[in-house]
Amino acid sequence: MSKVIVITGGAGFIGSHLVDYFVNNGDMVYALDSLITGNLKNIEHLFGKKNFVFFHMDVTNYIHIPGKVDYVLHFASPASPVDYLEYPIQTLKVGAIGTHKTVGLAKEKGARFLLASTSEVYGDPLVNPQPETYWGNVNPIGPRGVYDESKRFAEALTMAYHRYHGVDTRIIRIFNTYGPRMRSNDGRVVPNFITQALKGEPLTIFGDGSQTRSFCYIDDLVSGIVKVLDADYHLPINLGNPEEYSIFEFAKIIKELTGSRSEIVYKPLPQDDPKVRRPDITLAKKLLGWEPGVKVKEGLIKTIEYFRKEFNL
Repeated sequence: MSKVIVITGGAGFIGSHLVDYFVNNGDMVYALDSLITGNLKNIEHLFGKKNFVFFHMDVTNYIHIPGKVDYVLHFASPASPVDYLEYPIQTLKVGAIGTHKTVGLAKEKGARFLLASTSEVYGDPLVNPQPETYWGNVNPIGPRGVYDESKRFAEALTMAYHRYHGVDTRIIRIFNTYGPRMRSNDGRVVPNFITQALKGEPLTIFGDGSQTRSFCYIDDLVSGIVKVLDADYHLPINLGNPEEYSIFEFAKIIKELTGSRSEIVYKPLPQDDPKVRRPDITLAKKLLGWEPGVKVKEGLIKTIEYFRKEFNL
């Protein structure tokens, strides 16, 4: 039976792929986005469909959705360092007030609520890989704290609504995800390296390149999110790819796949930049039967092709 689904951040990178999934599934989808970092191009192919409605809306304000709602998925937030350093107040507000408004909507409608949290709640972790039981190593007053703490508060608020009001909640902690619809000026390593490589510009590594990241293709993430929605589990679940690469290794892969002759240059590491980032997905495997299926190079080839076409690179 089709569902009625509200997705905040619905014009963003991850949000728009979720909108696609549920619209194609025959569900009624309301996509909400302030368009601070979202882009209507990501969802314009859906305009005119009977089971899709877009609201240009800031979810830190009052939210009203007519009729019944089955799921509320809260994905609205600046999500890259470039964005949340440019919009620090908006980032804090959408994590705090936006979560309050959206989980409140779920409570009002008797809907299931899913919070898109982040691996950033682990901060600059002292354990690797990071399991859901790890409480993190976060600098609450550093420049990245606006994002880290907004998501940590959002998780606490979500659990409070679950425990006190009985709202049917889910929490996912998303690790580095990549794929088509990322912005070229996103500021994260995948779009940075691909854009620089395709332009023949130097690939910029911050620090000495020994810091590690893991990369999950967007299709794998969407399948994991759908499985979380269907699972009867309320505590956080890591979703990401446990394959770990140093930033230097990753730069070499991008050069290889793009055929670029770009040199690699080094700049100082930003404050509180994590030295390691790798998900422990034991829980997702056990509880959901989920793990990523797209190999990193396979996903990167698709992403590079998107960047070539979309940005004429």
